[in-house]
Amino acid sequence: MTDTRESRRYGMSQLDHLEAEAIYIIRELVAENERPALLFSGGKDSVVMLNLAVRAFAPGPIPFPVVHIDTGHNFDEVLEFRDRVVEQLGVRLIVGSVQDAIDEGFVREEPNGSRNRIQTPVLIRTTEQHGLSALFGGARRDEEKARAKERVFSFRDDFGQWDPKNQRPELWSLYNGRIHPGESIRCFPLSNWTELDIWQYIAREDIELPDIYYAQKREVFLRGGMYFTINQHCQPRDDEEVFVESVRYRTVGDATLTAAVPSTAATPEEVVAEVAATRITERGATRGDDKVSEAAMEDRKKEGYF
Repeated sequence: MTDTRESRRYGMSQLDHLEAEAIYIIRELVAENERPALLFSGGKDSVVMLNLAVRAFAPGPIPFPVVHIDTGHNFDEVLEFRDRVVEQLGVRLIVGSVQDAIDEGFVREEPNGSRNRIQTPVLIRTTEQHGLSALFGGARRDEEKARAKERVFSFRDDFGQWDPKNQRPELWSLYNGRIHPGESIRCFPLSNWTELDIWQYIAREDIELPDIYYAQKREVFLRGGMYFTINQHCQPRDDEEVFVESVRYRTVGDATLTAAVPSTAATPEEVVAEVAATRITERGATRGDDKVSEAAMEDRKKEGYF
């Protein structure tokens, strides 16, 4: 008889399975679409997705450009990291500038100065200008309930909008990427990953991230129960006390809305231990833009958000 203990050594780990699934999804979309691109902000999920794309097409180059919708309110460390990685890999970077769109009168800032919502029309215009028919995004189902509804291949109409009632079945991991002119697909290879999976993969593969993801002593202030660091885009009000705290970022986005969390985790392994013990998602803990309403994310996705 075969010793089952020996045979188990040849089984795939959870991370191996997720990696293989994501690479399969990336290859499948590229095979079905003429003009795909990968949304790359320099955040941890898009960094993992870019690393998976490298593996999917090695030893050849990545056969599509990367796209970043730059709000003008980004963390400097993340932009520096984005540019350096793109240069190292030799991939083409397409930047859709929200600031340029504001200057042109194409979009208008909200009264509170937030640019999160006006990313959407800039994204749609950028994809149209470059003739992109599909976009890889780093969204995961565990992040937020609206994202949990979305398929791996998320069909968008000719206005770039998402209708949760008009999505294609994905039985047995069969993906339908067929579209008519003007329509597009948003593809999420990391749909089945969790934040813990992401960090375990980063630790296992020794993937570099912006320093903002690791704990440091930073000047912070409390707003809405969340820790905001002082930067050129986010300054304390007169009634907000500034103090020094060891914090890190679990997610990065608009610097005016994205908060940090108290932490001493300075390595991927320490972050893994920290994330394993938490009971709230990174968006729920740190993203002010998701606290506008219970359906804030779903409303934005229906308008064409990532």
